[in-house]
Amino acid sequence: MEALRQDDPRRFGPYTVLARLRGTAGSVQYLARDAASEDAVVVTAARPELAALPAFRRRFQAEARTADRLTGGWVQPQLGGPDAAADEELPWTAGTYVPALTLAEAIDATGPLPERSVRILGAGLAETLSRVHATGAVFQGLAPRTVLLAEDGPRLTAFGPLGAAAAAEARPGGQLSVRLGYLTPEQVAGEEPGPASDLFVLGLLLAYAATGTTPLADGPAAEGAERIARTAPELGAVPEELRDLIARCLEKAPADRPSAGSVAAELALEGAAGLAKDGWLPEALAAAVAEQGVRARETVAAGVLVGAGAGAPAEVVGVGPVEAADGAAIEAEADGPAREPVDIPPGAPADASAAGSAPTPPQAPIPAPTPAPAPAPDTQTAQLGDIGRHAPRADRPTTQLSVPQELTGQPAGATPALPAGATPALPSSSVPALPPGPTPAFPAAPSAGMPGGVPAVPPPMVPVTPRPLPVPTRRTSITPSSPAVDRRALLIGLAAGAAGLVVGGGGVLALGGGGGDTDGPEPVPSRSGPTVAGLPPQPRWVYTHPAAEPAPLTAAVWNERLLVLTGKSGATAVDLRTGRRVWQNADAADGQAALPVGEDLCFVATPSGFLWLSPKDGKTVHRVEHADLSPGTPKLSAPEFVGASGPVIWFTGSEKATVKAPPPKKGKKRGKDRQVVRAHLFAYDLVRREQLWRTPVPAGRGPATPVHRLIAVREDDLVIRQSPATLAPDDVRAAKGKAVFRSFDRRTGKALWSKQFGTVAPDAAVMGDDRGLLYAAVGDDLQAFETPAGKPKWTLNGTGGTPYGTPVATGAVLHTTNRNQEVGAVERETGRLRWRRSTEAAIGTAAPAVTLSATGRTLLAADGSQVTAFAAEDGRRLWKFQDIGAQDPKGPTVTAPYRVLTTARTAVVQRGRIFYAFPVA
Repeated sequence: MEALRQDDPRRFGPYTVLARLRGTAGSVQYLARDAASEDAVVVTAARPELAALPAFRRRFQAEARTADRLTGGWVQPQLGGPDAAADEELPWTAGTYVPALTLAEAIDATGPLPERSVRILGAGLAETLSRVHATGAVFQGLAPRTVLLAEDGPRLTAFGPLGAAAAAEARPGGQLSVRLGYLTPEQVAGEEPGPASDLFVLGLLLAYAATGTTPLADGPAAEGAERIARTAPELGAVPEELRDLIARCLEKAPADRPSAGSVAAELALEGAAGLAKDGWLPEALAAAVAEQGVRARETVAAGVLVGAGAGAPAEVVGVGPVEAADGAAIEAEADGPAREPVDIPPGAPADASAAGSAPTPPQAPIPAPTPAPAPAPDTQTAQLGDIGRHAPRADRPTTQLSVPQELTGQPAGATPALPAGATPALPSSSVPALPPGPTPAFPAAPSAGMPGGVPAVPPPMVPVTPRPLPVPTRRTSITPSSPAVDRRALLIGLAAGAAGLVVGGGGVLALGGGGGDTDGPEPVPSRSGPTVAGLPPQPRWVYTHPAAEPAPLTAAVWNERLLVLTGKSGATAVDLRTGRRVWQNADAADGQAALPVGEDLCFVATPSGFLWLSPKDGKTVHRVEHADLSPGTPKLSAPEFVGASGPVIWFTGSEKATVKAPPPKKGKKRGKDRQVVRAHLFAYDLVRREQLWRTPVPAGRGPATPVHRLIAVREDDLVIRQSPATLAPDDVRAAKGKAVFRSFDRRTGKALWSKQFGTVAPDAAVMGDDRGLLYAAVGDDLQAFETPAGKPKWTLNGTGGTPYGTPVATGAVLHTTNRNQEVGAVERETGRLRWRRSTEAAIGTAAPAVTLSATGRTLLAADGSQVTAFAAEDGRRLWKFQDIGAQDPKGPTVTAPYRVLTTARTAVVQRGRIFYAFPVA
């Protein structure tokens, strides 16, 4: 924590700034106080010297949107920030404050982490990476100073290459040059990073956490690229339990590295949160984190600026040296603002500006440090969580992997040198050439250094001629700001192999997948590549419903051939083999259901009547108006669909009837006739197009048709329950807070029984099976009841405040789901738990909806943030899919929940107007 400087902002929107927390190459994080809630928040604000660059602002805002879309798990919720700050304003975002130390601070303070702590750290980071990789995107946000260690697990503070950069600078022409802290073999070779690149960096980070040093860093800085590209990492100091996994992450070939999902499962099968619930940090670090939280709360409660400058309150909250962004202790001058940052040329120590020393010549060896006297108390600053730091370790590892600009091409000797004055070949799109001459120095303030004060930019070496840039692959899409600008935003290894990436020319580096999705109604199908553990399989196709049409309201599969969508504008059919739209029918507007009628017709229920459509061209073949559905109810209102089995559907309908007043007694006036609503449950044969039976059911609230849900279909009967929102007041009072279930004979419609089971609530999740059992959420538990007797058969205890959702049954197993974002499997007869797994999604207000594949081998859990696939037999996590939302930086964020339909060996995942067809077992 660091005192505010005179030129630091004192306010961002509703947040009052109190102190500096830490700095990165592109931003500064401040501890602030929310004026409304008086809570502590962290404001991340762009550095003024970079904020003037349009490319920087777009990149900053894009990574802020990524953070917002990844909220949940180990990513803190974003509280606010201007979506597009005016040019004269600093871009900023705000998030919840969580007491934590960076990984670099923790290693400097207490040394390497224990094996269990490294395991939880890796599992938490891998869980987040798997969510990013599910979109086909690359994260590039891991570094020792962007990973926080909090009381309950790790947190991430950077969400792209800008946030995790070791240094950033403005280039001529409005370009932004970002120097990455870690490089991978494929980047050294001039190739584009992919999801496997994040796994290489994760391996380096976990080795650093386990040993205090980073593999491949020992040795001359000039040979850093060669070591990354060719040298096997030395992992002898890594705990044996983790050595093999880290070694696999550090494989040179991206294809040989594990996926993020498999790393997460291997490190913590029950999930990082489950493994960390009893504590995960060493005692000293846990105490430091707790102390930091206490001090921060005290500071926020007092509303005092730490180390305030002129004109601000001068109250002292604490005494002690202030930690600079690079981890070194610096001393603020007593009667003036902090020293202005100075430029650090390549090769200078990261703490050069703090020490005030002259830059070290590029090839000069770094002298051994001389012990400095203990700093005098600084009455202007405060330090949160003094954990008795010992001397920082010289971590050459994390520093020398950020190779100089000349090292982004292939290792020496790999590519023939170009003739003098020749320009390397570039992709087909033209790119602005960088100016010749030496690289400008980076400012000291962004903390280009890594742990131990070793420079993040090692001394320059003999330039290596870069190889031509490859054509970008599907993993990263570049979204130009206008149609006139081509895709030239991401330039890796240009101008003598500059290490890092250059963002400029009006382009934006967008974190998102490409290749699969399309904007038109007729997407081109894609080939499904091999499935990698943790990653979703390549979708067979992606269909996007046209933006000019209303989003679909319902989706159904017709005979494993068509995906039939209904909405306000009509019905749309999509070919399940290709993802192409084959027909539309406006007659089916506001349709409720789409069902097969043999092999020749598709049935759709609409507010005006029942339609039978041709599956070939969508034309209406038959139409039955509501008045003709039932001979005895000519004034039938719009029916409410209940359910279907084979060719028979069940629906409820109502009509107004006049009840005549009884004859008056002698000498009395005749009373008034009354209007009443009568409701019925109907059975209707879709093939014969005729009513099978109707039977009375309680009328709903007001004149509307009561809504019922089908709970179970058995050989001889069906069970339904009325929606609590449509219950009449008298029925609500009679039920006394419990659900009422009704059974009817399937052949005749005769009412068989009306029952309440235990304390099952009117809106509780319930389903029945074909064996006479009813499974219902009761409080926080799941109970099985025998019907119609109502005798409880077994109880599966749950966790407080996380009720169960609607289960699904297959064979001898019942698959469960609860609001704690857990799915599982229990034996239907005994309730014995077979397995339970977390989806790793953020805990929300509802349990995930679970669906089984047609074979019953894959269980898919869908909620508001992701779809997770599990092996139904043993609960192995197979993959996760997360659509990050609108790819257009200026477009709206997609917030619709995920829905899943399964057919044959395909799972169709819907989010809003986008549909993905995934192959499943």
